Amino acid sequence: MVAQSGRSDRLGLRGLAAAGPDNRPMSNAYLWIKAFHIVFIAAWFAGLFYLPRIFVNLAMVPAGSHAERERLLLMARKLYRFANMLMLVALGLGCWLWLGFGAGRFAGLYWLHAKLALVLGVIAYLHLCRAHLRRFEQLANRRSHRWFRVFNEVSVLLFAAIVVLAVVKPF
Repeated sequence: MVAQSGRSDRLGLRGLAAAGPDNRPMSNAYLWIKAFHIVFIAAWFAGLFYLPRIFVNLAMVPAGSHAERERLLLMARKLYRFANMLMLVALGLGCWLWLGFGAGRFAGLYWLHAKLALVLGVIAYLHLCRAHLRRFEQLANRRSHRWFRVFNEVSVLLFAAIVVLAVVKPF
């Protein structure tokens, strides 16, 4: 046991797991806010994964199927509002981490700048979803269900890129 803990000290691993962005021990508040930030981001993305899938189904609804169309529109409206609320909470918690705890206020964190640029892209994607929803509501959609299947994958790519940047911190 003793030899193993001594080896951990030589490798500098003992304090690594409990170190924050500037290598100080993390406070409990920081960890709780970070955990809820991750939970709300996951929930927000769940909405972003499913909303375009509803658009796929809306694009496939036959012209005479008003009940099916209205049901899907209702689902899409509710999901959009819920995803928007989740986004606001996730962004609020992220700002709290950034401004309140100093997470990410360090020179040379280019991965963070790239991540934040992608977050802006995700916000734009959600608002683009709202524009598509309005077109469906106005019977003005010109996109096929196949186009929406590809559009649906954009959120997955954004999510994957953000997770890689946040975890790997490649630059």
